[in-house]
Amino acid sequence: MNTAGTIDRPLTNDPQKQASMTPSISEPHGSVIPDFTTTGATDTRQNRTREMQLQPEALARAHMHELLHEAERERRAVRLVTARRMQRRAERASRRARRALAMAVMQ
Repeated sequence: MNTAGTIDRPLTNDPQKQASMTPSISEPHGSVIPDFTTTGATDTRQNRTREMQLQPEALARAHMHELLHEAERERRAVRLVTARRMQRRAERASRRARRALAMAVMQ
């Protein structure tokens, strides 16, 4: 079987050079959408290509932005835990000092 190309592996990747998909005679009437004109399709295709090329960059930028925010939240959580630990330590030292002062006064 000699075929010029298949849907998955076309002969060329340029859509304008590919064979148009016209309905065959064996298909029932109304099962295939009629052909449409491609005026201005080149501009749309190029814009889409530019947008598609910029999508990974935008996705990477958004990912890095999210990672930075996550790291900042992590740092804030670590600072909060450290501050609470230091506060508990200071409270213990204050209680010890009060106890020591009370013991000194009682003697």
